Amino acid sequence: MLAHVYSCAIIGLEGVIVEVEVDTGQGLPGMTIVGLPDAAVQESRERVQAAIRNAGLPYPRKRIVVNLAPATVRKEGPAYDLPIALGVIIMIGLLPQEAVTDALIIGELSLDGSVRHGRGVLPMAALARQQGFKRVFVSQADAAEAALIPDLEVIPVQSLADLYAHLTGKVLIPPQAPTSPEDLPISLQTDFREVKGQEHVKRALEVAAAGSHNVLMIGPPGAGKTLLARAVPGILPRMTIDEALDVTRIYSVADQLPADVPLIQHRPFRAPHHTISHAGLVGGGNWPHPGEISLAHRGVLFLDEFPEFGPRVLEVLRQPMEDKIVTISRAQGSLTFPANFQLIAAMNPCPCGYYGDPIRPCTCSSATITKYQKRISGPILDRIDIHIEVPRVEYEKLSDDRLGEPSTHIQRRVENARQRQRERLMPEGASQFQGISRPSASCNAEMSPTEVRQFCQLDEACRTLMRAAVSQLHLSARAYHRVLKLALTIADLAGSDNIQAAHLAEALQYRPRMLYSS
Repeated sequence: MLAHVYSCAIIGLEGVIVEVEVDTGQGLPGMTIVGLPDAAVQESRERVQAAIRNAGLPYPRKRIVVNLAPATVRKEGPAYDLPIALGVIIMIGLLPQEAVTDALIIGELSLDGSVRHGRGVLPMAALARQQGFKRVFVSQADAAEAALIPDLEVIPVQSLADLYAHLTGKVLIPPQAPTSPEDLPISLQTDFREVKGQEHVKRALEVAAAGSHNVLMIGPPGAGKTLLARAVPGILPRMTIDEALDVTRIYSVADQLPADVPLIQHRPFRAPHHTISHAGLVGGGNWPHPGEISLAHRGVLFLDEFPEFGPRVLEVLRQPMEDKIVTISRAQGSLTFPANFQLIAAMNPCPCGYYGDPIRPCTCSSATITKYQKRISGPILDRIDIHIEVPRVEYEKLSDDRLGEPSTHIQRRVENARQRQRERLMPEGASQFQGISRPSASCNAEMSPTEVRQFCQLDEACRTLMRAAVSQLHLSARAYHRVLKLALTIADLAGSDNIQAAHLAEALQYRPRMLYSS
């Protein structure tokens, strides 16, 4: 008897329905798996055999052929264990084919028959609903994640024996209750009120959050650069449910979703070490997986010790910083991952860290300082809107028991500024962000040159100031547009409909100075 069971493969961030066909053939007892499986899928033979026997069911002493269709799609991972086992049980006549015709089966089996956690359950469940499946069977550990998809019955499975008893009607498994985002806890983040001093840096980060601008902080060790960066997600606008599902899908596919967090509701904060490879940063591998910039999607990518990153690693950031997506090409094809992140970088002014410090003298030579600072290329610096010094914090501020302005107050101003930008850039009827194609601009940092020309009009005083700035600061065309976008963000924070000279002057103060030269 030929058995058909439906499962799912993950290609990039999208699911593809896989039909698991199980049949018997002539020859010695054993199992052959075809359909472009990887090593983990091939190893299902031993896991399935042991799991069926430990579930108290007979395993046929026949030659078994398993086909994973379509054969053109590569199959990876152990998530096909459970559908293969069910296919074998149906093939030997212990289950009717009708028991699983409307169900999607996902799960890795242990040798004792228990069902383990798998990655990518959220996009698989979303595809099941889209393709008209009524039920999805997943491990108990993944049931809450799958239950985020509405109008889909999610059955949490602890073991193959429990699933067999459910499908035969002996002991029914109650479906998982729908997961409501309102009922899930939101983890606490670093609050700006805990940061002593650095008021001008907090202002710069507020401006950056309001328009999703990139930031480079420069200062001596211990000045608070890392603490300030970690506080930024707390002032970014709260994520909508669509944004939360978008981020959760990436973490699910990358298998980095915490066990007790079925839905990520806070802005991601990723801080990879400077020894990371370019493939680890942008994604890649023989089976391409999301990298750190995709895991920072809709959140913050923090690169500490910025000059210590390899030149090749930093240069691969240039295209994602502009396009908000990253495309990974292999001989088999190309995959596109979202990468709409906000870059916050931090660096010391020199290798010893104390160049320009008023207390500790710098021990680096001029040539060493210049070489250190030139590790960051001009094109990367040109893509960073805000360059800000983070000086040493004085004792009086460190010892002051008074707390600063809380992140919730700053977040409220940031959300008001973002709302002005959405009304300006995405009026009623405009298409919203769908999938991972290049979206229309939703904040000032994403504006196109056409939108800059339309919304960043300057009066005569601003034109005079801008003309002098372009001449003295040697601004490139990209830097010119970025200054205008930044000035518009400052105007949005001030509640102004037009860029004023004060807004433009503040934006110009954030451009890189001759600080880098000795």
